[in-house]
Amino acid sequence: MFPALETELKQESLPDPYEDFMYHHLQYYGYFKAQKGSLPNSATHQHVWKNNPRYLLSGSFGEREDVLPDPLQKEKLLWPTCLSSTVHRQIEAVSRDSLMLSSPLLKSRQLLHDEFGKVNPCLREPRDLFSFFSSGGPLQPPRWPVECEVIKENLHHIEWVPPQPEYFYQPTGNEKLPEIVGEEKGTVVYQLDSVPTEGSYFTSSRVGGKRGIIRELAVALQGPEDNTLLFESRFESGNLQKAIRVDTYEYELTLRTDLYTNKHTQWFYFRVQNTRKDATYRFTIVNLLKPKSLYTTGMKPLMYSQLDADTHNIGWRREGNEIRYYKNNTGDGQQPFYCLTWTIQFPHDQDTCFFAHFYPYTYTDLQCYLLSVASNPVQSQFCKLRTLCRSLAGNTVYLLTITNPSRTPQEAAAKKAVVLSARVHPGESNGSWIMKGFLDFILSNSPDAQLLRDIFVFKVVPMLNPDGVIVGNYRCSLAGRDLNRHYKTILKESFPCIWYTRNMIKRLLEEREVVLYCDFHGHSRKNNIFLYGCNSNDRKYWLHERVFPLMLSKNAPDKFSFHSCNFKVQKCKEGTGRVVMWRMGILNSYTMESTFGGSTLGNKRDTHFTTEDLKSLGYHVCDTLLDFCDPDRTKFMQCLAELKELLREEIHKKFNELGQDMDLEGSWSDISLSDIESSTSGSDSSLSDGLPVHLLNIAHEVNQKKMYKKRKKKPLQTRKQRNEQYQKNSLMRELKLIDDVPERAGFASTLQKQPTFFRNSENASSSTMRNENPRLNELHGRDKGTSLDPPKMTSLIPTKSRERMQTEKPGFTVSCSPKRSTNPSQEPVPDMKPNWSRNRYPATKRGRATMTLYPSLHIYTYP
Repeated sequence: MFPALETELKQESLPDPYEDFMYHHLQYYGYFKAQKGSLPNSATHQHVWKNNPRYLLSGSFGEREDVLPDPLQKEKLLWPTCLSSTVHRQIEAVSRDSLMLSSPLLKSRQLLHDEFGKVNPCLREPRDLFSFFSSGGPLQPPRWPVECEVIKENLHHIEWVPPQPEYFYQPTGNEKLPEIVGEEKGTVVYQLDSVPTEGSYFTSSRVGGKRGIIRELAVALQGPEDNTLLFESRFESGNLQKAIRVDTYEYELTLRTDLYTNKHTQWFYFRVQNTRKDATYRFTIVNLLKPKSLYTTGMKPLMYSQLDADTHNIGWRREGNEIRYYKNNTGDGQQPFYCLTWTIQFPHDQDTCFFAHFYPYTYTDLQCYLLSVASNPVQSQFCKLRTLCRSLAGNTVYLLTITNPSRTPQEAAAKKAVVLSARVHPGESNGSWIMKGFLDFILSNSPDAQLLRDIFVFKVVPMLNPDGVIVGNYRCSLAGRDLNRHYKTILKESFPCIWYTRNMIKRLLEEREVVLYCDFHGHSRKNNIFLYGCNSNDRKYWLHERVFPLMLSKNAPDKFSFHSCNFKVQKCKEGTGRVVMWRMGILNSYTMESTFGGSTLGNKRDTHFTTEDLKSLGYHVCDTLLDFCDPDRTKFMQCLAELKELLREEIHKKFNELGQDMDLEGSWSDISLSDIESSTSGSDSSLSDGLPVHLLNIAHEVNQKKMYKKRKKKPLQTRKQRNEQYQKNSLMRELKLIDDVPERAGFASTLQKQPTFFRNSENASSSTMRNENPRLNELHGRDKGTSLDPPKMTSLIPTKSRERMQTEKPGFTVSCSPKRSTNPSQEPVPDMKPNWSRNRYPATKRGRATMTLYPSLHIYTYP
């Protein structure tokens, strides 16, 4: 392919001019005393070995790959908690085989080399696409806002599946509702200071967060007999702000709100130390904001014992008694607070325990998983890891492209696409566990997984909001806004994660059809797993968007509830991912909601979900995708027929509730699906909508300037005044033209003798006076008694309107609203306007500007 290159490789390698220069230069100034032959061969450090983890994961932030003298020194810095024994064996093998790389090669940072030193005529991909390694270590350390204090500890929790089902808590009716006493009667044992809240905004970030010495926030123990619990949450995804000891074994806890807001407290994750085995502790979280919660229906908090994990290999488990969720009567008056209280007995003395709302899955957990995938020589062949963008704090948002290599360009172009994403809401870690299950299966050697990789291109964004995950937010990014309300944004700098995701999908749609889009979420008020979709407006695809959810409910009957699915598109959800992608042309666009609690279906009824349950749903998504896209459409048509019958029953039920009878034989399929479904019970995210905080002040100043400019120019208040002024201006221009034509002097004098014309002009047809001057000349040039021919008027108005649209707003189309009310009984004023046919051109209601409606035409009228 490159004959000149092959010829050069066959020849004996020549001395490197750069190395010769540096050798003589350093010798001349006395800085280098070694012999020339002992110089390291720089070509050795330029190799990229096939199946080597460094090939996929090197070059973060554009740094030089060969700054370390030992080419494998970076691999030796790997975190022991992140790498399996398989990866260590691969690294040792690469180290043993590194002697093969001493032969001189063509020096180039652009061409790839294999393990035998042969040139592969393929350009290296841009380094910014690979962003694991940096000069400080193998993984890019999380970047925190500079206001956040971060402890220098790496937390790691083992994965574990309880051997027995964990049932919901059954209330006894004797649960205590502790009275909130606060700091006045209690003792503060842990408190974060200077937490950024509403009104402030993100400015900068750094690895490790706040500079300086990390203070000890927990109280100092007075001796071995002091049984005060030591609290901590200054680690990834932690969010405890304050702990107050109100009794010997009773504590009130306050959660930190999402950074730069004063809202969104539902997720919690914190650590306690200095435990006592035989005591019964009570914890009460006092500032939750949701009036409804799964804790009222039996959900238990999660607890993790470090001693149990180390000695018995036991991980997260559901614990707690006397669980109550109730309203806090000591709110601040602006918004009501709710309390969650529970009791617990720790399994060991002097243990380190963690509590969480749901199984945590941090940004570092994701990086360790992706590193293991990229280090796998088989998986890395069909899973390419890329940087989609950098978050607001500079953390990497990863994009995975998963597909088997195609044999021909035609085969590659024929593949359809599937787009999956998770963790746009950082406190909904359920999405990460489903995503992990999906990745485990699609990257496996299962025949079904290989088939899916053969026929699809998977685009996966496993963590859309890494900043929020790192700092322990529940719903928002560091912009203080809910990203799942801003998929239509144009603010790339404020919302980079979703801006780049949307653009990636837009480019993907230009290349190939996207069969499925699904964003993984968590739900705090409903059990089971379900989907939110979008009703299709195209009768050709009527009910097709419901086929995939129905199939999924059949494949996972004990976890997935089809009856909890909803397909109504609400106005408040227009900025969500599923609605925006649906409007971009993806018919099967979904939000998958996974409960924080458990199942009420089948064999898993009244039991909590484990991480294994959620990961299994990732497998079921793949299995359902094969059923959905099966060339044999038998399953698809069976589901479609079942959906029609279910819808018929639902319509009957609705009409029976209203006490009405309806014949559904012929017209039932014409009923709007949105009228049948109720609205989805989404979260109140009004505080996290709108512009980021730092732009609100700018927007306010701009609005003030606009208002000032408007005051300077006196506006016309009513439509009547605007029309009258427009007609006056038109007549003045008309009179000026008439004055220039001597033969029309008589007509001009006639107009001057009619001062009442302006007074009566408001009764004239506005459509006649809105035309351009040439048309007005033609109208005034006619005899007074003649009337316009309606067909000619019809042909002229659309032409003029089209010309005006092309000159004023090129490429923009305005359609007349079909919801505009009409008044067919309104009769036209005699001799004032043409008598249009009301069937073809209905007039609008009295009081609005009269506008003639044409089929398939879009007309601008004044004003």
